[in-house]
Amino acid sequence: MPEGLIAVINALPYMLEGSLVTVVVVVGAMALGLVLGIPFAVGQVYGGPGVRLAIAAYVWFFRGVPLLVLLFLFYFGLCSLLDLNLSAFTVAIIVLGSISSAYQSQIFRGAILSLPEGQLKAARALGMSDAKAVFFVILPQALRLSIPGWSNEYSIVLKDSAVTYALGVAEIMARTHFVATRTYQHLPLYMAAGAIYLLLTYAGVKGLRLLESKVRIKGYGR
Repeated sequence: MPEGLIAVINALPYMLEGSLVTVVVVVGAMALGLVLGIPFAVGQVYGGPGVRLAIAAYVWFFRGVPLLVLLFLFYFGLCSLLDLNLSAFTVAIIVLGSISSAYQSQIFRGAILSLPEGQLKAARALGMSDAKAVFFVILPQALRLSIPGWSNEYSIVLKDSAVTYALGVAEIMARTHFVATRTYQHLPLYMAAGAIYLLLTYAGVKGLRLLESKVRIKGYGR
């Protein structure tokens, strides 16, 4: 049996444990991005000039600075400056989630703007406040329309999670690199890591497509 294949077989359980870490990081980052992205999108559409400017600056910053720079900035910079004892795992989720929130806010903003303006006016005519109209009328539709863009964001966050090994997060790439430097079977091991990422991407995107089909309103355009 080829040495490369033997190395992959022996390392596979160790690498799969890293895939669990990767999944937790991605799910945590996506959840944080969702929690922050929705109010940011609402603020950009319905907020005042000051609110829109502040959110635009946030989006501009986290979309413009490279991920690796942000990881080092938070982990080695802000954590030391503020005397925060955060693990590399926690910082990875916070940074990825902050970047994702910037992108998700634009996904949700586009979905909100794609809805007919008459819906908000009709809700007001029925006596609903703007906050209730946005929460009960606009957002349920916008979130449905955002699922395709959200699945794309999932793929991006999953791939970006590989960079977190620079902080020592024991995810797929960190474990693969650890084994490869000791067995010198770099090509087969990194190919196996790529296959794991492909499977995780397929599973996540497939699940979101099923969710899109399940929540789609019949007769409502895709």
